[in-house]
Amino acid sequence: MQNLETTTPEFPSARSAETTIPERCVEAANIVKVFEGDHGTVRALNGVSFRVGAGERIGILGGNGSGKSTLIRILAGVLLPTSGEVRRGLTLSWPLALGGGFEGQLTGYDNVRFLSRLYGLPFRETFDYVADFSELGRHMYMPVRFYSDGMRMRLAFALSLAMNFECYLIDEVILVGDRRFQLKCHDELFGKRSSCGMIMAVHDAGVIKEFCQSALILKGGRGRVLSDLSLAERIYGTL
Repeated sequence: MQNLETTTPEFPSARSAETTIPERCVEAANIVKVFEGDHGTVRALNGVSFRVGAGERIGILGGNGSGKSTLIRILAGVLLPTSGEVRRGLTLSWPLALGGGFEGQLTGYDNVRFLSRLYGLPFRETFDYVADFSELGRHMYMPVRFYSDGMRMRLAFALSLAMNFECYLIDEVILVGDRRFQLKCHDELFGKRSSCGMIMAVHDAGVIKEFCQSALILKGGRGRVLSDLSLAERIYGTL
């Protein structure tokens, strides 16, 4: 006789289903970075952890050599941590105005075409936005190796915004170019993209008080997250 006993199919519980969905955040988990040098090892970051959810903004404060730029480079994937992990549940930009990733032999036009293909964006719309925002004019058709530093930064800034990332990395340079262009960048970044997440490493604590909900204080490679931005500013003033 056929065995009619049936087995109830197993379905993942609500809890296990949740764990399979990437969290909508960028998270640094216990980041350690050690550099080997002629005079021994330097622990630039020592167990730094924080997270930024969709639409949230955190500022990174610290003195020179505190590890701000190292942390930004690790978040961007330019530098690997010695240990720890970066979890990217949001699309994360390269550091704004970072022009070092361009192929110098290619024109601005060709760099936009390459990155549009890489990110799966419509080229013509992307190019038109970048050309208009960067205001590089005919220089868009010149090899990037002939660009000044300011021109590279304009191209990189415009490309970063054209990609519509969900979270933006900012390393010191927030606004580029002359005063008029700076106001244009400010309006685009903090006005039109106010719903985007941001991770900002800047020297001016006032900028972080104005635009962020929390601050990560770095000192001696260690980090502390504070939601009280006035307290963060006072601590930063003693570093």
